[in-house]
Amino acid sequence: MFKRDLRPDSWLFSFLVSSLSRSLLAFAALAENQTSKGFAPVTIETPRHMLEYVATALDWWHADRYCEQHFAQLLLEPQDSEQASLSQLLQAHHIGGSVWLHERGSVLHRPKWRRDHIVPVLVFGDKTNTKYVKVLSDFPALPAVTACAHLQWDTRTQEIATIFSYAVPAFMNEFQLRGFVDEEGFVRFALIVHGHHSPYLPVFRADRQWHHFCVTWQQENGTWAIYADGKRRASASGLCAAGPSAPQAISGQGTFIIGQDQDSLGGTFREKESFSGNITDLHIWHKVLSTEQVERVRSCWVVEQDLVFGWSSNALEVESTVQEVTTQFLCPGPVEECRVFEVGSSGFSYTSCLQPLPFICCYRKDAYWQLKKAQQESSHSLTSRVNMLAERTVIPENVFTSDVQDMNLSVALGALDVVATVLREGETPVLEASDLLAVLQLLKQVSDVEVQEGEELEMLEQLGQYYVEVTELILEEQNVQTWSSVSQVIRGPMTVVELCDRMVSHLAPLLTAGRTKITIQHGNIGMEVRKLELGRKELSSEAYLVHGPKKGRHDLIEVPAEEMQRLKARGLRRLMVKNMWFGYGSLQRCLSGAGGTAAFQATAASDGGEKSLSTSVGTAVISSALLSDSQEISTSVRYRLQHRVQDMPNRLVGPVCAFWNFSLSPDAGGMWSTAGCSVVTSLLDSTACFCNHSTNFAVLLQVYEMQRTTKEELTLQTLTFIGCGVSFCALTVTFILFLAVGVPKSERTTVHKNLIFALAAAEALLMFSELAKTNQAMCFTVTACLHLFFMAAFSWMLVEGLLLWSKVVAVNMSEDRRMKFYYMTGWGLPVLVVGLTLATSFNKYVADDHCWLNVQTNVIWAFVGPVLFILAVNTFVLCRVVMVTVSSARRRSKMLTPNSSLENQIGVQIWATAKPVLVLLPVLGLTWVCGVLVHLSIIWAYVFIVLNSLQGLYIFFVYAIYNSEVRNAIQRMKDKKKALSFTNCSHPINYLSSPRNTTSWETGKLSPSAAESALPSPVPKDPPVKNITNKGNFGAKIPMGISSIMSPDRPAVELTAFKSSVSKQGLLRLFARRCHPEALQLSSPQWTHEPGRAGGSRD
Repeated sequence: MFKRDLRPDSWLFSFLVSSLSRSLLAFAALAENQTSKGFAPVTIETPRHMLEYVATALDWWHADRYCEQHFAQLLLEPQDSEQASLSQLLQAHHIGGSVWLHERGSVLHRPKWRRDHIVPVLVFGDKTNTKYVKVLSDFPALPAVTACAHLQWDTRTQEIATIFSYAVPAFMNEFQLRGFVDEEGFVRFALIVHGHHSPYLPVFRADRQWHHFCVTWQQENGTWAIYADGKRRASASGLCAAGPSAPQAISGQGTFIIGQDQDSLGGTFREKESFSGNITDLHIWHKVLSTEQVERVRSCWVVEQDLVFGWSSNALEVESTVQEVTTQFLCPGPVEECRVFEVGSSGFSYTSCLQPLPFICCYRKDAYWQLKKAQQESSHSLTSRVNMLAERTVIPENVFTSDVQDMNLSVALGALDVVATVLREGETPVLEASDLLAVLQLLKQVSDVEVQEGEELEMLEQLGQYYVEVTELILEEQNVQTWSSVSQVIRGPMTVVELCDRMVSHLAPLLTAGRTKITIQHGNIGMEVRKLELGRKELSSEAYLVHGPKKGRHDLIEVPAEEMQRLKARGLRRLMVKNMWFGYGSLQRCLSGAGGTAAFQATAASDGGEKSLSTSVGTAVISSALLSDSQEISTSVRYRLQHRVQDMPNRLVGPVCAFWNFSLSPDAGGMWSTAGCSVVTSLLDSTACFCNHSTNFAVLLQVYEMQRTTKEELTLQTLTFIGCGVSFCALTVTFILFLAVGVPKSERTTVHKNLIFALAAAEALLMFSELAKTNQAMCFTVTACLHLFFMAAFSWMLVEGLLLWSKVVAVNMSEDRRMKFYYMTGWGLPVLVVGLTLATSFNKYVADDHCWLNVQTNVIWAFVGPVLFILAVNTFVLCRVVMVTVSSARRRSKMLTPNSSLENQIGVQIWATAKPVLVLLPVLGLTWVCGVLVHLSIIWAYVFIVLNSLQGLYIFFVYAIYNSEVRNAIQRMKDKKKALSFTNCSHPINYLSSPRNTTSWETGKLSPSAAESALPSPVPKDPPVKNITNKGNFGAKIPMGISSIMSPDRPAVELTAFKSSVSKQGLLRLFARRCHPEALQLSSPQWTHEPGRAGGSRD
């Protein structure tokens, strides 16, 4: 960038300088008026607020700043029902006209002042065919394009002028903007793309003033638009869209010329089509800017995203006759309109935010009187010493009468230097409430300082140093009570964090190509601003690391590398990162009050082993924010903070990752929230967190009083592990017995086996779940499996209850349909519950400190809810079974022993009641009801653990050891084993040759062939045999041992006491085959299968 010696008779240059000077003088006069003294506020009391009317007219931004610096708010838009009463109240105090309002639910994001910056301005004199400026930039293909600039139009000619032209070898008029002044005094623009010409349309007046313009075009539908001074003046579609083919993108690798029309690539200019006037701040993007972005560019805020060319003299080839002037340019202010209340008419209107109007500041009553009290009780010691040392009024003695001060950098630096010196000396170790408020008011004023380009940046960095030092001094330990005494006035101590956030934004001009990071730290406060270039091939995470007071301990916050890649994919090229850190001190102690943490106390969870006492801020407060074009970008962050708590015996500390939400409870200045944040890892001295947004973070520590001693906890854990181990072994043995010994298949045994498998899997996972805590993915998997198998165990307990109900109450459903329903309930329901829980609460599924469901959220109800329902159903089923059993026992007792005593009848009924309860408790899961009583006493905790951890052992005894079906199956296996090892075949042959053995096993009839060969004469049917075999199955009896069967004292026909089964028949045939094969001829033909009998079959 350079300056040229300009000719004094250059009309265009003189016009440029004079117009800029007039703008600067007008702005200076406005600033002087805004800082003038003599405010005479009028105080008005309402039922809920105190209103302060300020008659001095200010623009909306300065009015809002005035109220904020006086710890108030600009009057909010009244409700419809309050408009008339407010108007009458103001009129009663002789107030009329228009006053500024703060519109409800509206946030003004536009710049609050006009930017004054230094830029190179191109001065094109008279129209010639030689003056031009070439843009030294490589242009890519442009499917969409936006070009913006500030210009002054030369009104001395009405000929067509070319503002810029872009040509490629294939086509000269590839992209071009032309204009001329019409007879009515308007400048008309026309856009040319691929040689297609838009109509000339008026965009602004030819008034010799600076105007801003933007032109946009996109390939899709050929849509184009022309903006002037922030407003859209013309737009349409179809430009270069004629014909059957879709419009093509603007070709790349062309030549961009400012001020001339190219008839050949980069040359052949014509005087009559050249530009005459001044132009600056030309920027080009390969996208279409939004209306809001166009307004930002108009105010000299560059949109970095998708920028192809940014205005810089180093990127321009300037022809020698074109004058280049480096001057201070006053950018246009915002054109946003603000809300106005019309006193008298009780109506609302809008007007330009820059128009000076009177306004009303609104105080909450409690804050107003607290502020008044602080003023009345003040000794003004700090204020007097500061003003005396500075030899001027740096801090006013009364915050109510202080003016809005538009400080420049030098004044702000001097004021903070004096205040830091006085606070550093420590002659007033404890600040008074009025002193603290006065210092905060000064910090507000400094944070609003307008940093102009060209000012000495060394002063800016020094200002940041003083700002951090003053903030750290007023946050010292001895001032905690003072902060609490003015909490209503300042809306909480997080006000300091807000002010520092404003201040760190002012450090951005210090960032250069050679200095990409600025870090300031003083004691317990640190701030950093850094510049990120996303054009690098390799992007890594951006971390802000702060070393703590202890060696080797540090806090950090970082933007993950994957987030950087995502932002790069969005087309962002440059970012600014703001980081702040507030070490543990009075700020955290003030934030640990009831207002900031009440929400967490209300939701604190307990399992009965501890009682929630309080929630406090136990770490530093750290923040991070990413900005692009001064607009904050939402991004996820990771942070790790060291705990700052002392050892507390019999206390349990649980970390909670949280951020300060200013929108919650705005009267209190905000509240802690956990939305979007979760604990990644938690150690004794630190906690790592992840949040899906960027703001001010900390770790809250929930403190619990331990209701159990360490010894009791260790005993409970040991009992749980031993009980689960014993239960798992017992369940495993029971499951193997059901499979190996050949228990007859039935609904009951199938349900038992599924219940045993689910419960064994759950208890095995529970025993070893602690080993998975260190691996996040493994812990998540174990939690999901635990949830699934415990839900399956309870679902099969429900099936046990339903099966029992089907035996007590008649159910019209076939066995196949019942089993399908049971499987859907036992396995389908758990899969459905776990799947829905994972789908809806994936990020909140696992607890922070162990591998189980998160009890801090509603996820735990995905287990507790179904379990409570199942226990309620099974309790009802058990009651019904007990009633039926007792009734049957009473009838049986009356029939069998009608003359029994009352004591015997009561004993029978008690046993009839106790027996089903003892047998059904383990499979119905009713022992889990004890879990509701755990929080009452440690005794119930022992009872709960013993009953449920030994549930598997109980099932083993009741459903394996004392189960007749299992015992029968085991006995059959023992009998078969003895038979196979039997070597003396004399007794079996005698039995087979006996006429009795020719009797059919199923019918009891004599076989004719057997009778003829074994007996000398026909033998009639043997009545005993017939009587025995006609009784059918004896499944309810225990089979005889093989020794009793082979006893010579017992007839062979006693074999029919076994259940009719293939194993029994095969056993006898095996005897015959091994010892006397000819015996098969006596018995084989008579093996039959009688329809309707269960158990008879051919071997």
